[in-house]
Amino acid sequence: MDIFSIPSQVWFGQLLIGLINGAFYAVLSLGLALIFGLLNIINFAHGAQYMMGAFLAWIGLTYLGINYWVALVLVPIVVGITGVIIERTMLKHLYKMDHLYGLLLTFGLALVIEGLFRHFYGVSGQPYSIPDSLKGGTNLGFMFLPNYRAWVVVASLVVCFFTWYMIERTRIGAYLRAGTENPELCQAFGINVPLMITLAYGYGVALAAFAGVLAAPIFQVQPLMGSNLIIVVFAVVVIGGMGSIMGAIATGLALGIVEGLTKVIYPPASSTIIFMIMVVVLLIRPAGLFGREQ
Repeated sequence: MDIFSIPSQVWFGQLLIGLINGAFYAVLSLGLALIFGLLNIINFAHGAQYMMGAFLAWIGLTYLGINYWVALVLVPIVVGITGVIIERTMLKHLYKMDHLYGLLLTFGLALVIEGLFRHFYGVSGQPYSIPDSLKGGTNLGFMFLPNYRAWVVVASLVVCFFTWYMIERTRIGAYLRAGTENPELCQAFGINVPLMITLAYGYGVALAAFAGVLAAPIFQVQPLMGSNLIIVVFAVVVIGGMGSIMGAIATGLALGIVEGLTKVIYPPASSTIIFMIMVVVLLIRPAGLFGREQ
């Protein structure tokens, strides 16, 4: 295929799709990187918690009449609280153990959560309507931009920037980073390190739920929607650097765009391009693009 003969509308359309996917990759990988960087836990339940966010938004709208805007605030809080309970009852016992134990525990949790939702709601997708204020789109001349898609990109970027700023530029973030590197010294200065670690995990889980609510009007809400995405998100985190906040954000957005444009240039490679990039990055820089060498 001659790429120069492809209409510009196709390029811009795939660029938009790539930006949307990249926004989800960025928010989800940010939560994963935050949890790994601060808790040293590989949270394989992240995809299930993303699915929980989408399902709770759908349940709230269908059975309780909770609209999209309320769900966007309420659902991450609810799912974040479940994350706090998981951390306090299970994960806190694994911090000094090998990463494999945390991965196995969270993988088991993911299977349990997905199994419960599959039992009660089946495997067919449930539709979630776009809020009235975000329906329609804008004609930019070279392409038609749906309002909700634009909102997803903007909301994701705002949340990512807020998280980066909180972790890297505030006193709370400094306490968190210091507490993970030298918890005994921080506690000697009166910092409640276990509480901060618990809240950090809850916030990372809340990010997954936030992405789930954003995804509900775009993708059908179904129990396996997280498992289909989590492998790609893990690859994004590895490329960006495990535990790197900026790496998760920048790499997620960039790889979403690369994936979208690959669908124009060579569609068969679009489903594997991220993994091919991961292999190349690991061969050249095992710590990831933004990771620190040990």
